[in-house]
Amino acid sequence: MSALDFSHASQQGAIEVTEVTAGIGVVYEEAAVLYANSNDRDAEHLLTAVFDDPSATVGEGLWMMLLDLYRLTGQRDRFESRVIDYARRFERSPPAWEDLSLQPAKRRADTSAALVNLPAALNAQVAQQLQQVGVIGRKSGSLRVDLGRVRSLDDNGVQLMKQVLAQLAADRVKLTILNASRLVDLLAPKVKPGEAGNRGYWMLMLEMLKYTGESARFEDLAVDYAVTFEESPPSWESRVPTPGEQQAAAEEAAHARGEEEFYFDGELTGSSSEAIRKLDDFAAARQTVVVDCSQLRRVDFVAAGTLFNALASLQAKGKVVQLQKVNAMVGALMRVMSIDQVAMVTLRG
Repeated sequence: MSALDFSHASQQGAIEVTEVTAGIGVVYEEAAVLYANSNDRDAEHLLTAVFDDPSATVGEGLWMMLLDLYRLTGQRDRFESRVIDYARRFERSPPAWEDLSLQPAKRRADTSAALVNLPAALNAQVAQQLQQVGVIGRKSGSLRVDLGRVRSLDDNGVQLMKQVLAQLAADRVKLTILNASRLVDLLAPKVKPGEAGNRGYWMLMLEMLKYTGESARFEDLAVDYAVTFEESPPSWESRVPTPGEQQAAAEEAAHARGEEEFYFDGELTGSSSEAIRKLDDFAAARQTVVVDCSQLRRVDFVAAGTLFNALASLQAKGKVVQLQKVNAMVGALMRVMSIDQVAMVTLRG
């Protein structure tokens, strides 16, 4: 069997297949497997040996592997020394530097806390659901609440929200609120300085501003509250979740709402990868499955086998899986493991 070069497609990022010499083909395969097994240095030595061999004809696929390896291992100086030759060789702009070594092993923060999506209308009808929110929070000790769906609320909804927030605080539940600004926007028209009505709206808005991090807006509203109600307002306390927590909750909430993209990130390792199992669950109700791999750094050999089996099963069910923005080192392993035969694989730029 002749060796193959899975070259970077200049227009679409798809894996192209062209014939190369057997020796170069072996380098592709060995470098891919070495990187999959976390032998980064050996993979680099193997690749650079080919570049330093004046008799070798190096295709773009091998170039992309080396450049991505430098990005994945944070070696900017070596990356910069090679991209000039790349641009000269292929007469086009080279990939831009991006330090992929700084990405966390997992894009998600701790997602052990339960995620609850509140409905579009906050009214008396959500009383039972909010009661369950309190129960879940007490049991787990932490909770994430997404307000992204909320479109309306009334007096009953305001009162119920205040009650559940007070109960969670009394129970010392760690609470992360996503899309708190959605609720702030709905509350704002009901909060009018000098009009001592809708006190519940004032209190809930002040609380939500702690989760949006708008300290200046909070302080202005607190002054208006003090003048309007002639009593001391709540004090400022930032409750903004970390960027990782916000992103994690947003992605999981998007999946829960049925949006049409999944993702792999960090490293896929072992035969029982939870991420691969979740992909199978995500694909159940979809014909075309888009998987964002832009933050997927590595797939080990065992996980690649598990992924192949999962994708082959989905293909047998008539589903089309698109693995997008794959780095060239992982893309090489996907070629070696025939994953590109059971899914559409495109490389990142």
